[in-house]
Amino acid sequence: MATPNGLARIDTNGGAKKKKHENGICHDDSSAPVRAQNIDELHSMQRKRSAPTTPIKQADGATSPFAAAISEEGRRTQQLQSISASLASLTRETGPKVVRGDPARKGEAAVKAAPVAAPPPPQPHHHHHHHVAPTISVSDSSLKFTHVLYNLSPAELYEQAIKYEKGSFITDSGALATLSGAKTGRSPRDKRIVKDEAAAKELWWGKGSPNIEMDEHTFLTNRERAVDYLNSLDKVFVNDQFLNWDPENRMKVRIISARAYHSLFMHNMCIRPTEEELEDFGTPDFTIYNAGKFPCNRYTHYMTSSTSVDINLGRREMVILGTQYAGEMKKGLFGVMHYLMPKRRILSLHSGCNMGRDGDVALFFGLSGTGKTTLSTDHNRLLIGDDEHCWSDNGVSNIEGGCYAKCIDLSREKEPDIWNAIKFGTVLENVVFDEHTREVDYTDKSVTENTRAAYPIEYIPNAKIPCVGPHPKNVILLACDAFGVLPPVSKLNLAQTMYHFISGYTALVAGTEDGIKEPQATFSACFGAAFIMLHPTKYAAMLAEKMQTYGATGWLVNTGWSGGRYGVGNRIKLAYTRKIIDAIHSGELLTANYQKTEVFGLEIPTAIEGVPSEILDPTNTWTDKAAYKETLLKLAGLFGKNFEVFSSYKIGEDSTLTEEILAAGPKV
Repeated sequence: MATPNGLARIDTNGGAKKKKHENGICHDDSSAPVRAQNIDELHSMQRKRSAPTTPIKQADGATSPFAAAISEEGRRTQQLQSISASLASLTRETGPKVVRGDPARKGEAAVKAAPVAAPPPPQPHHHHHHHVAPTISVSDSSLKFTHVLYNLSPAELYEQAIKYEKGSFITDSGALATLSGAKTGRSPRDKRIVKDEAAAKELWWGKGSPNIEMDEHTFLTNRERAVDYLNSLDKVFVNDQFLNWDPENRMKVRIISARAYHSLFMHNMCIRPTEEELEDFGTPDFTIYNAGKFPCNRYTHYMTSSTSVDINLGRREMVILGTQYAGEMKKGLFGVMHYLMPKRRILSLHSGCNMGRDGDVALFFGLSGTGKTTLSTDHNRLLIGDDEHCWSDNGVSNIEGGCYAKCIDLSREKEPDIWNAIKFGTVLENVVFDEHTREVDYTDKSVTENTRAAYPIEYIPNAKIPCVGPHPKNVILLACDAFGVLPPVSKLNLAQTMYHFISGYTALVAGTEDGIKEPQATFSACFGAAFIMLHPTKYAAMLAEKMQTYGATGWLVNTGWSGGRYGVGNRIKLAYTRKIIDAIHSGELLTANYQKTEVFGLEIPTAIEGVPSEILDPTNTWTDKAAYKETLLKLAGLFGKNFEVFSSYKIGEDSTLTEEILAAGPKV
């Protein structure tokens, strides 16, 4: 049939289609048009809403869709009320109006806002009790909605970071590269603990202590500043998560932050709850207010810079101002666990932990840069965790749900497990990458030497899930000896284990803390003095008790220098250190022959399979024997001087145990 202009009429009723089919000319792959009426509706159809995973049962056992819908709405309302209460100002009658969802998605149906919640009940003030906060019922923040982005998935957080946070990029491996701003490490000199009546009695204060005091009023001032800042934003990120894989001693934590980077970081580092666990999450045991993009007020009492990291153990709260370095959140929570767990007779540990196929567990103590993460991540053993653990009567458990690995000079050959864990979902902090290919250059220190990767622990193929294990057989103390006089491995008796555990000798590696640029010999009690709350001897006594009860053996492993001090000798090869660790795991070193060193009195093996025998005794590796003896005595003197802080502290009813520990130190 022809049209008026003489052209053939196009058949739109299927005739031509049928004819083409019959002739085998083409295949019809057309489909019905989408049901959306506009582009916003089409976009909303693209995302399927997650349904509650715990069905609501009727009396007869059948699932009621109506009851489930009501229950879901009720749960969301309770959730938002709880978040509003967390964000409540202490000087106003109610919390902010909060609504769930991204404010940028205007075309989508808004989630019903929760009624504003009352602020937390007032806490007793032990300092500055004459200050009375005025009650102000109306403010600009109370007239607006604060959108809550609650427990977003990594994919959602990627979208938020890429769209709204400058410096966020997807690397060629799929990891999210981010910048932490001016601070690329922790700021321990800006960390404060509220010294109320309980803290004054229980915590370690004074010389050598990492705990710097602040009063309750100053904390509340900074809390108010952080909460006001967060409430002024259009949206905040809220993570409800857990600490400690031991279900009997698990802690609920809530993190409120302004950056997708921080939310994804904590998503990876804390234990991720299931949907069922979130439904019954309730009130958190501890809350972090991360307002790190906003500085503290320098005129506020106790403030020494624009940064302030404040912990109130009585209120179970932490406030961050003036630093965007995500590690402050991780280590702040670790400090809280160092306070709460010993109250339950549970030893909190700054350690890595892995388990052999036969169930033998090893603990690795050491500061950043000593190889703790590297050595505990062993493809021949199951990884329980790389940094923070608890040792209870049930065994060991990981505090965290992820790993925080150093990236400087990372390579696939040296660290295959860590290399392969850097993929979609992983946060890469302060790394440098090619602007076109997005390939990361892990040797580039342009931003900082303290480049890091934060990833879920299940990204390690041999991670043990759940992250718990039996009682340890070996306790390995790692030291990065910048003086080059400690042997690569020494077997310790119980008193020596306590002495070296309390001493915590190592070297700060560049970039680990703000301002450190190259290795420096240092002592850090319990291999983590920056995070402990109680006196070091209390943790040491708990460690000795558990080692004695469960038959664990102590070892001192030097991952630092040999044949000379830093700048003269050479770093002990990682391959040799791995052979040493393997010999500890296998039990080979329990039956080895030993000889005793001078000054430190350490028992060193005469031979280890796969390790040159000459490096086992440091005297063999130094060409200048006089310089070796001089350096050895110098280090021994530093040990003795450092231990003066702890020598007068009694453990238990008498000083017998303290005297045994002192006797286990070096003899000058």
